[in-house]
Amino acid sequence: MCFSANASFGAGVVLTVIGVASVRKSQHPSQLLFASIPLFFAAQQITEGFLWLALRNPDQLIRQQFLTYIFLFFAQVLWPLWVPIALLLVEKQTTRKNIQRLLVGIGAIISVYLAYCLMTYRVEAKIIEHHISYIQDYPITLRGYGALFYILVTIFPPFFSHIKRMWLLGLTILLSFILTVVFYEYYVISVWCFFASIVSVSVYLLMPGVQNSHQHHLTKNANPNFY
Repeated sequence: MCFSANASFGAGVVLTVIGVASVRKSQHPSQLLFASIPLFFAAQQITEGFLWLALRNPDQLIRQQFLTYIFLFFAQVLWPLWVPIALLLVEKQTTRKNIQRLLVGIGAIISVYLAYCLMTYRVEAKIIEHHISYIQDYPITLRGYGALFYILVTIFPPFFSHIKRMWLLGLTILLSFILTVVFYEYYVISVWCFFASIVSVSVYLLMPGVQNSHQHHLTKNANPNFY
């Protein structure tokens, strides 16, 4: 979370509970990546909670840098690949599955590129006006394209899912991004990750639709005359 260490830890605890409940609802290994999204957001928020504490102590420079890299790994390397793969695994319709495969490919490229930038260029986290600002000296020439494709693979996969109401997940993440850019322009990474983590609670509510889709697919394959 972006506003304090206590808020980050609190969000992490809530997301852990929701994540465990979501995973327990999964009925097939293909559903685990989707169901565990709140758990990984929990780990990310707890990481930022510890970063808050480290940034308030000037003597903990190594700890600050380590936690900064861990948080940015979640934000910039994990999510561009995890989200489209999670949606691909629960997708059953061929045409939509092909679209999800394309998004996975784009997500893989973005993840590799941002991982390279994370390891190569200077990154730093600072507390500015009650928010954590992540300073990254990534190449300016590719920054716009990277941001565009990052948004594509982290926001739009739910819009291409056949699962009932999955599009609401994409819509809420999109709205949270717009809200963050408008009101928290200089703290987008931290603030949007907070909003996205809260939105991830809806994963638990969407699990029945994921389960029904899987059962429907099994029934259809078991009975060619299902329709």
